[in-house]
Amino acid sequence: MVQEVRASHILVKTEEKAKEILGKLRLGESFEKLATENSICPSSKRGGDLGWFGRQKMVREFEQAAFALKKGEISAPVKTQFGWHIIKLIDAK
Repeated sequence: MVQEVRASHILVKTEEKAKEILGKLRLGESFEKLATENSICPSSKRGGDLGWFGRQKMVREFEQAAFALKKGEISAPVKTQFGWHIIKLIDAK
């Protein structure tokens, strides 16, 4: 069972903005570039990289989405109390 994941995310205020960014990702734009340009999270300075984290370290909706992804996969927009996230799973262990 996966105990830790390394993920990046893009955090925006609206579902519409999240969907717009997801569309750009599907067209092949760089996740890191889009995170740097659009994310309102301090992790945007690192291309959205949140580093490694275990279970119960993030809000429930975010954790469930991150741990459900396969390596390299990008989530649909995920709503939390902070806004709308697009999550990319970098690795898991």
